[in-house]
Amino acid sequence: MTKQRLIETLSEETKMNKRQVEMFLSTFVNIVERTVAKGEKVSITGFGTFDLGKRAARRGVNPQTGAEIQIPEMPMPRFRAGKRLKETIR
Repeated sequence: MTKQRLIETLSEETKMNKRQVEMFLSTFVNIVERTVAKGEKVSITGFGTFDLGKRAARRGVNPQTGAEIQIPEMPMPRFRAGKRLKETIR
């Protein structure tokens, strides 16, 4: 589902206009991004948790030169599904 389709579906189901839904969705995404970037968790009971993990340092290969390079440890956003979402999918 695309962002636009999500906005349309939310608009239909909530009877709110698309502009309001789009503003709400954008605000929600911005809040989650800012919170996770600070290293904090965003938990939505039953749905899941957005948080910040770490990708370990590793070796890689430069595709242009074939030279081995060291890729440093990096913070990575992640999402862990909650119980209700997992049960819905099963």
